[in-house]
Amino acid sequence: MSPTIVLVHGAFASSFSFAPLQAELAALGHRSLAVDLPGHGFEATFPTAYQAPQDLERLATAPGSIAGVTLADNVARVIEVLERVREHGPVVLVGHSRGGLTITEVANTRPDLVDRLVYVSAWAPVELPVGGYYAEPEMASVDMAAIGAAMVGDPAALGLLRSNFRTADPQVLAGFKAVFLADGTDEELLAVLATFQPDENLDAGGEEHRARAETWGTVPRTYVRLDADASMPLALQDRLIREADALTPDNPYEVHTLHSSHLLWLVRPQPAARLLAEIADRTARR
Repeated sequence: MSPTIVLVHGAFASSFSFAPLQAELAALGHRSLAVDLPGHGFEATFPTAYQAPQDLERLATAPGSIAGVTLADNVARVIEVLERVREHGPVVLVGHSRGGLTITEVANTRPDLVDRLVYVSAWAPVELPVGGYYAEPEMASVDMAAIGAAMVGDPAALGLLRSNFRTADPQVLAGFKAVFLADGTDEELLAVLATFQPDENLDAGGEEHRARAETWGTVPRTYVRLDADASMPLALQDRLIREADALTPDNPYEVHTLHSSHLLWLVRPQPAARLLAEIADRTARR
């Protein structure tokens, strides 16, 4: 039977991010489903203070529906989807960026629901929790100031992370472009930011959410490196691959590389669609 490719988005994103990729997959004859994690997509909060004209003072205190959402909630959402999708054949579970943490914990919990994991420049923590890697040399080149330049409000008071992706500040936009889409156009950057939501949950997992050899490590897996990613550097991607292969040497990553920044593979999705189609075809033949 033909696999279903299930797509899990990263921080501040939603299923909407995958629409161009899904169109390409459909043109190649492949079935896909993009998940909205709790508090994302049409469940997201867009405060009136976020609209034009913006009121950043009010935006800094406006409540958001994603407050209190946890990694466990994300995992439960994906498992619920997989239990339904699994009735129709094999599953290729794809995570991008922070979505990798969710699919890792799904495979830690229910490896029976997944026929192949695919990480696209995504978190698959092995030796450290996600937060621990930020202090490591592989992350030293990341411009955290640019990433945080549009942050609004106190995360502890709001119970969430909030970013003003509708800013018109040229310096902030230039920073976003350098970190996330340096190989794209200014117009593509603005189009991507228009699909983002202002809020993200605070739960990036802990020690207990690292990949486990006895469950996660039994699932065949692929890592798609993005060689121009300035937000998740290639050195970190390669470290995650090495650590996982050391954890389960009999089940190493299948590794591919796309020439892309963190977001270009979604904006211009034809190469990624062809690669995912090939992975799905091979999964069907297993």
